[in-house]
Amino acid sequence: MPRASDFVPASAWTDRRQVRGLRGERAGMAYLISCGWDIEAHRFRYGRHDLDLVARRNHLVAFVEVKTRHSTACGLPIESVSRLKQRMVGRVALLWRLRYGRAEDRYRFDLLAVLERGRGQYEFEHIADAWRLEWSPC
Repeated sequence: MPRASDFVPASAWTDRRQVRGLRGERAGMAYLISCGWDIEAHRFRYGRHDLDLVARRNHLVAFVEVKTRHSTACGLPIESVSRLKQRMVGRVALLWRLRYGRAEDRYRFDLLAVLERGRGQYEFEHIADAWRLEWSPC
């Protein structure tokens, strides 16, 4: 029986929500690149928390939370990012900033809502500066 810490390649994932999330993140990367962003990191981890995407455009760095859905029946993606989730993303973003940030960089938290339409088709809604944290310099 595999331990929780054992590496499992994405091709062996069985949870369809995780697979959908990974597809959404990959589609989101392609979308952001087409909009002129450079992807600095994908799934940057700190402990059990991660940043879905870290995107850069010149001196602006966006910590992007990607929410992928196949419908809006259970609500909008923005509604699924709780204050707790925002704080966790903020903590990991602070670590990324300390390790890789540059003196002239500006930071913000974005949300990228990805709606799967089937057959490899996606709709995107990029919400820039989706939230702010009082304690964070972002």
